[in-house]
Amino acid sequence: MFVQVIQGKIKDQDLLNRQLDRWRKEIKPGAKGYLGSTGGTTADGRSIAVVRFESEAAARANSERAEQGAWWNETEKAFDGPVTFTESNDTEVLFDGGSNDAGFVQVMIGKAKDPAKFRAWGKEHEGRLKEIRPDLIGGVDVWQPDGTFISTAYFTSEAEARKNEKAMGEDPMMGEYMSHMDGEMQFLDLTNPDID
Repeated sequence: MFVQVIQGKIKDQDLLNRQLDRWRKEIKPGAKGYLGSTGGTTADGRSIAVVRFESEAAARANSERAEQGAWWNETEKAFDGPVTFTESNDTEVLFDGGSNDAGFVQVMIGKAKDPAKFRAWGKEHEGRLKEIRPDLIGGVDVWQPDGTFISTAYFTSEAEARKNEKAMGEDPMMGEYMSHMDGEMQFLDLTNPDID
């Protein structure tokens, strides 16, 4: 799987919404290898989209389509300032991956001190996580060579996520998780996720 993460500050949410509808109707049918996307805008106006393709070749082929280029030229006008693109085929799924049934999505951006050690720890604790976080449906992690990661977590609802987040704060596993981090993490809450 190859993932593109697109981030930027929104200045025209209505334009972005119209463009996303247009993409689904006009561009998506010809996007070979497209697996799906998860996106949304945070309360402070940050937009993020996590777009999944079968392969890097499929993503590149889609980007090179004239209609995709024309669509993006118009979509870019919805953003205030530069838009960043993060791409990687170094990806992992949590449980069954993303879920269209999620009522709340949280995107976490951080950097692991020792990525290999942290990823092994994550796999080792998957069963325990499922046990203490029944609200967590699944997730997708995107890695960069420097140990930076973008983790998209899918939850049943924001209310359930907040309730179990509080309970998890008392679990030693959370402290272990944070001990693997190199610096602060960013948490982007998508209370009205757009999942395709």
